[in-house]
Amino acid sequence: MRGAVIGVACSGAAFLLCAPGAFGADANLAQGSQVPVLRAPAPIPPLPICSDIASFFSSNCQASWDGIRIYGIIDMGFGYQTHGAPWDPNFTQGASYLIQKMNRTPIWGPAPSGLSQSNLGIQIKEPLSPGWAFIGQLEGGFDPYSLRFANSPHSEFDNIGIPLNQQSANGDSARAGQFYNSVGFLGVSSERLGTITVFRQNSLTLDGILAYDPMVGAYAFSPLGFNGAFAGGGDTEDAKYSTSVKYRFTYGGFRAAALWQFGGYELNNASRGAWEAEVGGDFANLGPGILSLDAFFDYSRDDVALSLLGPTNAQGFPSGTMLPQTLTATLSDNTAVMVAAKYAIDRLKLYAGYEWMQFAPPSDPFTVPGTGFTDISGDFICFGCNTATGGTNINSTAYNASAGFRDKILQLGWIGARYSVTDSVDVVGAYYHYGQNQFASSTVFVQDCAIASTSKSSCAGSLSAYSGVIDWTFAPKWDTYIGTMFSQVDGGMANGYLARNNLASTAGIRFRF
Repeated sequence: MRGAVIGVACSGAAFLLCAPGAFGADANLAQGSQVPVLRAPAPIPPLPICSDIASFFSSNCQASWDGIRIYGIIDMGFGYQTHGAPWDPNFTQGASYLIQKMNRTPIWGPAPSGLSQSNLGIQIKEPLSPGWAFIGQLEGGFDPYSLRFANSPHSEFDNIGIPLNQQSANGDSARAGQFYNSVGFLGVSSERLGTITVFRQNSLTLDGILAYDPMVGAYAFSPLGFNGAFAGGGDTEDAKYSTSVKYRFTYGGFRAAALWQFGGYELNNASRGAWEAEVGGDFANLGPGILSLDAFFDYSRDDVALSLLGPTNAQGFPSGTMLPQTLTATLSDNTAVMVAAKYAIDRLKLYAGYEWMQFAPPSDPFTVPGTGFTDISGDFICFGCNTATGGTNINSTAYNASAGFRDKILQLGWIGARYSVTDSVDVVGAYYHYGQNQFASSTVFVQDCAIASTSKSSCAGSLSAYSGVIDWTFAPKWDTYIGTMFSQVDGGMANGYLARNNLASTAGIRFRF
């Protein structure tokens, strides 16, 4: 059914190829919501309108009509991993590029959306009066091989009760099968007063990561893109809010923004309230280049983080026997601060960033057996509903002192560079490192961590990743790329992992319209 929906939308795109009209100055958003505009773009001439199918594929024309534009990305590739897991048609990233618990064996396989999320969307910009416009955007990300809407939470649901060494690639995400899983908002923009938008949109921290990550959040080459927890202030499901109000304002080189998420789980959100703020600017008089700086603050209440948990084996079972796992929603109140910088000198761009995240006990824990909520993918999560073959559960005590824990602190840092060798060839390299404190506080847990740093997920741990990619734009809407990412996990963050590292090499081709 979802594949049919995408097919109908693509038919609509073909219809608009020959339609008259122009989309105007927003043509610079050729990747939809993949490249956020943190600053006012310089005026550019409108791109031509496609007059036939041939020009749609061979030129930089756009499919638009009377202020409405259809755009999209199809990113398909193939890759090899030294410790991978089978491709999953629901998993947003498709392949397990970054080391995960279920990664286990050398594997060749599909590598969807390696450089950017495959998507299909509609943008609207209608003038209201001089300097004012009505704007809107609707976009859904999908897997280019299965043609299913990205639905990571359901990839975990499909692996309930399956032993770890038999699971397909899976993980949590804000993309949960909705036809608007990227964005879906309406708003009003003013050249002088800023822009205000409402409904589903990126968190400010996600916008910041896409602007300051040298890999632009590429799933195959960036932990910041693969692991959306950093974009969500600690929780990947909070990288996008379904019911939110966002305001952006720019004045010269200065910019500021604020976001408020209203409503709760019942409105397809993964928290019961969130507040964000951003302030930054561009400085053109510091040496030969332009320095961009931004700072972000994020607070969210009763965040939901889904993961498959449980012992991999148990006493009395034969060595190597794996047990079924349970889907657990871990609740917490999260606070995050992020700062990021970019320095652009001609063809060279240098990047650096740091994020600090705190996970505290939730404001509204579930305590009554049998109670629960419907998650963002439409699946019911129940407190105390474990079964012998695997079920669901809600954990409200992951960071509670009464359960032997303290607040978890996760810290992330990254550096990187992007160099345009020619007008059509970019070379990118980056290094990422993040680590957690030992948030186990009980005497027994502390002793366990001292004996073996991987004995508990609450022991101190870290993950490092190195990546590089070459991207060649060989036609106005086409590029091809090849690259690799090595990731390694240690300490408590390696608890329950079947392998400690993964070298994922990926080659792909991307069509952007």
